Amino acid sequence: MKHFYFDIVFTTIALAVAAWWGFSHGGMSGLITALSITAILAVMEISLSFDNAVVNASVLKHWDKFWKMIFLTVGILVAVFGMRLIFPIVIVAVTANMGMMEVVNLALYNPDEYSQKLLAHHAEISAFGGMFLLLVFLNFLFDDNDVHWFEWLESRLVKFGQVDAMSVFVALVVLMISLTWVDAEKESVVLMAGVWGILVYLGVQVVSGLLEGDIDEAEEGIEEESVASADVGKAVMKGGIAGFLYLEVLDASFSFDGVIGAFAITNDVIIIMLGLAIGAMFVRSMTIFLVEKGTLDEFIYLEHGAHYAIGALAIIMLLSMKFHIHELITGLIGVAFIVWAVLASLKHRKLEQTE
Repeated sequence: MKHFYFDIVFTTIALAVAAWWGFSHGGMSGLITALSITAILAVMEISLSFDNAVVNASVLKHWDKFWKMIFLTVGILVAVFGMRLIFPIVIVAVTANMGMMEVVNLALYNPDEYSQKLLAHHAEISAFGGMFLLLVFLNFLFDDNDVHWFEWLESRLVKFGQVDAMSVFVALVVLMISLTWVDAEKESVVLMAGVWGILVYLGVQVVSGLLEGDIDEAEEGIEEESVASADVGKAVMKGGIAGFLYLEVLDASFSFDGVIGAFAITNDVIIIMLGLAIGAMFVRSMTIFLVEKGTLDEFIYLEHGAHYAIGALAIIMLLSMKFHIHELITGLIGVAFIVWAVLASLKHRKLEQTE
């Protein structure tokens, strides 16, 4: 419970702000509506991002206390204010050729027009986020993992992973197919957005590789007794800086779907930010909880379930460029994979104990 104390305090404050905002704009009925929608958005964000928490935990478990604290402080500021509030405003400002303050005023005083301008670029946002998440899923699937959940499938896909750039090839093929789902006048911008999603994913890998290479060179000249400390420095640098960038972009890709889905429920940007912020806080705390409790080691298929949920979300984001897919379906698919993975892990543990 200690992991969620701050989240409870933050939730109380956020709900109080939502109540005040609703009451000031619509009296008692506005207060009740604001509280209800804020709670719905918070639950939606948690359900959509639980698989994100599992993947975050698989990366974060290799970090030291300092970088975990950075993830919980700087990372949460970027996640809550950067991606849930500032990023949608930047999208509208750039695409509509408007000033930032002009967009802020539009969001506060003319939310219908603001949401229309944002949703007009749903295809580009989905292409970027979908490509990044798809590569996260494909690289996990093609990797030679020690544990296989679906043995008959994953053991065969590992062979494809031995081919260089196979995941990028598959992602580009999927991107080309998804272009057939958008209007002709939007094909070029959607293609560019999808390519940028791939480039950002590869860019994080490049940064990680460069940091690893620099530290390897530094290790060549150190004395033997200092090797252990150098290895720790390597883990911190690679897992810290590059890993932090990776987790922030991953969270951004998840937040795209949550922000777009939120506008299907309400156009009030203040309520959207408060609801999604509550969800983002709990997801961060769940990540730390999973790391400290060793849940990934206890449930060996949990990481697999999270990555399959990410793959499903990536495909849903791409399909949403043409088809309307209800947010409830998106959330339930992720939860279903997580629950399935937990049950499969329990069954595996029981079989091991029996043997």
